[in-house]
Amino acid sequence: MNFLFFSAQFLPHMGGVENFTYNISKVLIENGHTVTVITSNTTNSVSFENLESISVYRLDCHNFIDGRYPVFKRNKLFKETIKKLNQSKFDFVIVNTRFYFHSILGAKYAYKHNIPCITIDHGTSHLTVHNKLLDFLGGYYEHFITFVLKRYCSDFYGVSKASSQWLKHFNIVSKGEIYNAIDLNRIENISSQNPSLNFRIKENIPDNSILLAFTGRLLKEKGIVQLVSAVEQWNDNHQQSPIYLCLAGEGPLQSFLMEHANEYIHYLGRLSFEQVIYFLRESDIFVLPSDSEGFSTSLLEAGVCKNYIITTLRGGAKELLPDDTYGIVIENNDLDSVYNAINKALNCQNREEAVNKVYKRIKENFTWEVTSETIMDIYKAKR
Repeated sequence: MNFLFFSAQFLPHMGGVENFTYNISKVLIENGHTVTVITSNTTNSVSFENLESISVYRLDCHNFIDGRYPVFKRNKLFKETIKKLNQSKFDFVIVNTRFYFHSILGAKYAYKHNIPCITIDHGTSHLTVHNKLLDFLGGYYEHFITFVLKRYCSDFYGVSKASSQWLKHFNIVSKGEIYNAIDLNRIENISSQNPSLNFRIKENIPDNSILLAFTGRLLKEKGIVQLVSAVEQWNDNHQQSPIYLCLAGEGPLQSFLMEHANEYIHYLGRLSFEQVIYFLRESDIFVLPSDSEGFSTSLLEAGVCKNYIITTLRGGAKELLPDDTYGIVIENNDLDSVYNAINKALNCQNREEAVNKVYKRIKENFTWEVTSETIMDIYKAKR
């Protein structure tokens, strides 16, 4: 089969949707299929490349909202790319995310060529730029673009049950879930190695101390400000038993983390995938107090690396942590909630049991092999 993905952002741009597209493409190729990805050139990369057998076409674009919202240009390259697509025969079109012009381009292409098409939604709330007026206008815009998208694609799926629930906000009934996942074998191969890089030694963190971790985009909606404040407050109140926090990633809050860096709070910068796994192998508790998530890859990576998890009641949280024997799910990410969750985790007597349960749950439900089987089942049902 020949799969065609429309994903507004893709590697080398980093993010959850980018990783979703990349990983599911790799498994499909391993199973004998071919994959083409149409994306936006947000990183000044080459317009076309064969990336590990994935045919990647990057359209020239305008990078709005610091690259978070690319809009393709209808220039010569655009026309040449569409012409090349028209010369191929595709069996299935998958549109990743719902609120881009790029998404409409994909759905419209499938509609015009009578190709089965699905849209996978990765969110659980409106896109925010933390400006009340712009967020208000953005909400209306998102409803409009979703209305247009629905004219060309009628089959929507969520990357988690929370994403499927969010689709109801747009009068869309989700057809089910196509879960985010991880490459378990790759992570375990990395974990089995003994790298010279040791984050505790590098950051001067004692072996017997509790290390909290965060990995991901450094955005306000991730609850990073509350997390840093909660750790600062804990250490002020418990000077004889301080905890450590290391954060890895890049984004608008980099300067905030640099300002708050001290003996106990460390900003690691952007890490490679291998470095993230090495880091999570050394940390004890992973905290993601996010306002909005589809189904965080970081949560899955932390779970496989045997971190106890604290997160908010957002996308995928209850699928991964169905009850409090698996970890801690808090209703919101205000400072008191994050602080109390950290306190509860530090005093939990069953952390080892919880991390083992989460690991088993990920292995059985959230691998790319399982997700690819779901996609194949959906395609067979649409034929």
